[in-house]
Amino acid sequence: MRALHLHPTSVLRPLVLAPDPGAATPAGVPVGRQASGAAMLTSMFPFILIFVIFYFLLIAPQRKQQKETDRMLAALKRGDRVVTGGGIHGTIVDLKDVDKAVVLEVAPNVRLTMNRSAIASVKREATPPSPNK
Repeated sequence: MRALHLHPTSVLRPLVLAPDPGAATPAGVPVGRQASGAAMLTSMFPFILIFVIFYFLLIAPQRKQQKETDRMLAALKRGDRVVTGGGIHGTIVDLKDVDKAVVLEVAPNVRLTMNRSAIASVKREATPPSPNK
């Protein structure tokens, strides 16, 4: 088997695949400056498309859910049965507007004070089953 021997200067010479950036075209415009606005828009189109997809799939639904949560927290009142983010079930006995807290009664004579933001959902009373069996 023969070994390939390269001259030491052949390794150091750069391989030129593109025209010289300083060279001018027949119109006098430098080679590196030929990109037009349409070409730039075409190259940015995938990024714009990805942003639009992310907006409709992630950002818009999250904003809608946050608005619903804010409405639910603003509509809390005494007597509401709620579930906290930690899974504690209780009844609201007091609302403190100053520090945006609620007092929950989780058992007779057991009350917990927590932030309104800890409330995950309001339990709706289930309709009683019909007597017809």
